[in-house]
Amino acid sequence: MTQSPAVRAPGPSGPVRVGERAARTLVSEFARRNDPKAGLLVGATPESPVLAAAIEALLPGDRLTVVPAEGSAAALREHVSAQGRWVAERVRVVDTLAEADAAEVVIAAEPFTGTADEARVAVDGLSKYLTEGAVLSVAAPVFRSAGAGAELDRQGVLHGARADLVLRNSPPVRVHHLRFTPASATLAAQLSPAYRPSSVPLTRTMHIDSNGVAAAGISLGLAALARVTRPKSKLWLLPALAAAPVAAFFRDPERDVPEDPSAVVAAADGQVLSVQRLHDERFGDGEWLRVAVFLSVLDVHVNRSPVAGKVVDYFVADGGFVNAMKPEAEHNVAAYTVLDTAHGTVVVAQRTGLIARRIVQRAPVGALLAKGERFGLIRFGSRTDVYLPAGAAEPLVGPGDKVVGGATVIARWV
Repeated sequence: MTQSPAVRAPGPSGPVRVGERAARTLVSEFARRNDPKAGLLVGATPESPVLAAAIEALLPGDRLTVVPAEGSAAALREHVSAQGRWVAERVRVVDTLAEADAAEVVIAAEPFTGTADEARVAVDGLSKYLTEGAVLSVAAPVFRSAGAGAELDRQGVLHGARADLVLRNSPPVRVHHLRFTPASATLAAQLSPAYRPSSVPLTRTMHIDSNGVAAAGISLGLAALARVTRPKSKLWLLPALAAAPVAAFFRDPERDVPEDPSAVVAAADGQVLSVQRLHDERFGDGEWLRVAVFLSVLDVHVNRSPVAGKVVDYFVADGGFVNAMKPEAEHNVAAYTVLDTAHGTVVVAQRTGLIARRIVQRAPVGALLAKGERFGLIRFGSRTDVYLPAGAAEPLVGPGDKVVGGATVIARWV
């Protein structure tokens, strides 16, 4: 049997296991596509969590080709047959990678733990099975690899659609979603919001962004340090009590995104400050419809894409840190994410405020965002503006209205 290009050698401290969270992350690009698609899974075994996640993601029109890990072809075929007729009709097990067809999503079932050269050869081999605009999903341990992780980081800089850090794995892994040829912006309309491990689940409907977990951890660490260094003082109570509200600031609830293709949703929770028409030559000629939303420290600060589109530009403009409710906040530090959509260019501006000084943007140029998909956040009180082509969109909100990110329809395409 010809071994697949995936690098499956054990790491320096033993094998790298893929847990359920890492498996969902590897399969996320396959799972989020709602149109009939073909997937290719390389290096799977019957017990693989990645195989289970890929089968769970299957839709009626999908096809999944599986290349087994060495020596597991017979067991894998038996395992697929045992899943029932519905799965068996959609999953094909081949003996070698050479027998597989090109696919819209190619997934390496095992993390790369070899050298940089081995990882480069593996990526080159798997990329030959990608259709135009397709995605290759691969992973490598963050700490335990002999160069494969660095090579995938390099590939991510050149071809990354996005990268996800999965801390809840043994050991932690970084999953890279690589796209070597451009994807059409119209494909974004066929996508569901991507599963992102940066959002840590608390309940079925409430998550905490990883930034909140880190911030709460720092607060608890300071409390522990104060308790040790000054055992007779109650000073440790201040950071200890602050941990919960700090984590709550980074809450990330699930949202029901409207399915109406003409709907434009809010990019953030908050209160509408203004709805106005203006010109901004940075985004092109013509008039823009801008909906500005103020986020107080009590609002959810995770930002979501107002429309389905492709990130074609991202830049940061210098400025001040004026209270985001004031008109002067127009000139605050801001990060601009420019989207190409079926209705023209759409821009989301993440603006800092008096307290907010840190903007997080997780969608690189070339990434496809579904409507309502998380793409970043702003820390502690801020403002988010959505720019739409004025002639193509009709506003449905006004100053003073409360909106919910990813759920409230703020405008409609005409």
